[in-house]
Amino acid sequence: MTFGEQPAYLRVAGDLRKKIVDGQLPPHTRLPSQARIREEYGVSDTVALEARKVLMAEGLVEGRSGSGTYVRERPVPRRVARSGFRPAAGATPFRQEQAAAEARGTWESHSAQTEASGAIAERLGIKPGDRVMCTKYVFRDAGEAMMLSTSWEPLALTGRTPVMLPEEGPLGGMGVVERLRAIDVIVDNVTEEVGARPGLAEELLTLGGVPGHVVMVIQRTFYASGRAVETADVVIPADRYRVAYHLPVK
Repeated sequence: MTFGEQPAYLRVAGDLRKKIVDGQLPPHTRLPSQARIREEYGVSDTVALEARKVLMAEGLVEGRSGSGTYVRERPVPRRVARSGFRPAAGATPFRQEQAAAEARGTWESHSAQTEASGAIAERLGIKPGDRVMCTKYVFRDAGEAMMLSTSWEPLALTGRTPVMLPEEGPLGGMGVVERLRAIDVIVDNVTEEVGARPGLAEELLTLGGVPGHVVMVIQRTFYASGRAVETADVVIPADRYRVAYHLPVK
């Protein structure tokens, strides 16, 4: 193979990908069989099989038991806003966006006390095993799960206060900034690190993806005078949503 020349399986996958993207192979169309690919492109069975595997890994096709491999419906990515502007009082960014867009958003949550793992302890600047309040969220749009979030707050900060449970009590659901202000903790900074990885089996089960689908992970941490007061992992299916940032210019 000379410099710049693609392996045969990538060349075949690339041509089939182009046909899918251009509409020559529309959604729900059966992908050419392995024998047909072999004959049409003059390649071996191994190359034909590897090309199909590439398209499956990219989420362009899916196997149906006893039926074959079919082109998947390609969702039109929708926007998930992340704003650098402070949301309206009493609203988390998700709640504010849903209200502004007259969207059909709902969410459910569950909180439980647990011990901080090594990774979470490092993010919060506490010791592994220290008690934290862990809250898991599922956010839905028109009933479809579109985002997951797991947050951790050190109970050394919020324990035995009215804001110990993020979604319950007098300030339940008000967001980190408003809740902590009530106990005289002023949040003054937030960081977000965005990455991507294959979704975990339990995440994809909730989000409606298939094994191998990629998710975006936003690792968010709120700070008050340099001290981490809350950290969270936000998980979004990469094939259905785009993360849009709206940041103020100072």
